[in-house]
Amino acid sequence: MWIETLIGLCFLAAAVVFVAPDRHAGKLAFWLSTLPLALSLYLYAAFDGSGNALLGGDVAYETRFEWLQLGPYAVNYHVGLDGISLPLVVLSTVLATLAILSAWTPIDERQSEFYGLMLFLEGSLLGVFAALDFILWFVFWEAVLVPMYFLIGIWGGPRRKYAAIKFFVYTNVASLVMFIGFFALVFGLGDAIGSTGLPEVAQALEAGQLGSLGPLGPEAVAMGAFLALFVGFAVKVPVVPFHTWLPDAHVEAPSPASVLLAGVLLKMGTYALLRFNFTMLPEQAVTLAVPIALFALVSVIYGALLALAQSDLKRIVAYSSVSSMGYVILGLVAYTVYGVGGATFQMVAHGLISGLLFMTVGVFYNATHTRMVGDMAGLADRMPVTAGVFVAGAFAYMGLPLMAGFAAELFIFLGAFESTVLPGAPVFTAVAMFGIVIVAGYLLWAMQRSLFGPYRLETDYEVGPAPLQDVVPIVTLVLLIVVLGVAPDLFFEMIRDASLDVVALGGEP
Repeated sequence: MWIETLIGLCFLAAAVVFVAPDRHAGKLAFWLSTLPLALSLYLYAAFDGSGNALLGGDVAYETRFEWLQLGPYAVNYHVGLDGISLPLVVLSTVLATLAILSAWTPIDERQSEFYGLMLFLEGSLLGVFAALDFILWFVFWEAVLVPMYFLIGIWGGPRRKYAAIKFFVYTNVASLVMFIGFFALVFGLGDAIGSTGLPEVAQALEAGQLGSLGPLGPEAVAMGAFLALFVGFAVKVPVVPFHTWLPDAHVEAPSPASVLLAGVLLKMGTYALLRFNFTMLPEQAVTLAVPIALFALVSVIYGALLALAQSDLKRIVAYSSVSSMGYVILGLVAYTVYGVGGATFQMVAHGLISGLLFMTVGVFYNATHTRMVGDMAGLADRMPVTAGVFVAGAFAYMGLPLMAGFAAELFIFLGAFESTVLPGAPVFTAVAMFGIVIVAGYLLWAMQRSLFGPYRLETDYEVGPAPLQDVVPIVTLVLLIVVLGVAPDLFFEMIRDASLDVVALGGEP
């Protein structure tokens, strides 16, 4: 019952904070959030699973019992963790705790509601990564939308209502498309399965038990389902051209919510692509390898170019996320150990780095009340620690050795280069690597303009060193990024073990 306890702690903490007085809500939420954090670290330390949860592996912390009957299909409460999902669970608890701490300075109204929604969001995210039945997984998947909608719509910027509605509509429509795609597989499998369990569906598909669905033959059903699932998840990632909701959501969201949006919510899309498209339907993924790789390259290059054209620090980091998620897609479609494993490792690394940059931009905004690069200069003189952390985060994004971003991108590039299922793999890899040059360009430009040179600020606010509650979370994230860069096997070993079966599906020995 470890996973139930983990998720239950988040929901119980959310309920307690909702009814707490505003003056105590922030501190209460922080200390309560350390409980699921501590438990997730314990689960990581005691992890003894092996293989992939969807392909017959030894699932850790598994719980399963019948929940309800949906026609001929049993819907089970089925949760468990493997080497792919556990690192994302740990990432979620770490970022949630640090995001709550970082919210002490900027959130000064309706605090109990804000922190309660943050904790509810954390519990829903954990459910997404732990659920092994589709209906249960879909409940958590949709539950994530509710707190994020309110976090953007109530505590966001001037265009918060527009951004919140756009976020909700885009992702909800995508969920409908994805839902249709999955149930096309369920109905195509017919009597071959008796539940909506993800392992049962994945193993039935691997055994070749998919049948016709109306006038559509098995191959057409599989390809249609793959495309529907891909589009549904591509919106959540987001992949170009489904990315337009993301910059608006990031710019209008309060910075602590942006930390979870970039750090964890985007990983829901790439995690789902790995679990559904690349695990359940590998033949279709290999068939469409070139178009998928092109989607990845367009996201890498176009996202980086869009970031280069921005003058708002938040928009720069937001478009950087579009670029970074392109690397994940490239790693997945390579179907190599380092490709799939590196893509999963990149989810964790990017979660830490993007969370750090959004948090640091939030600290600057708390002090200057502007995010526009042209409105400030010389902040390093007034806020040296925050500026130093921002520089460290930027270098991590550029792939500086001994930082998590370098390890993640190195794994992906190695895996993509040696792919045998992607025609022209070395060319795709070389083009993707060029994206790092563009990343360096816009981050170095933003740093040079805002941090260095003579001090200048277009607002009348006095700028000084950030308070301790703002500094602690960003310094903590820098340390975690360095630790994971120096010792990537802290996560990569378990990720690699869970990725082997997926890689074998794509044709790699």
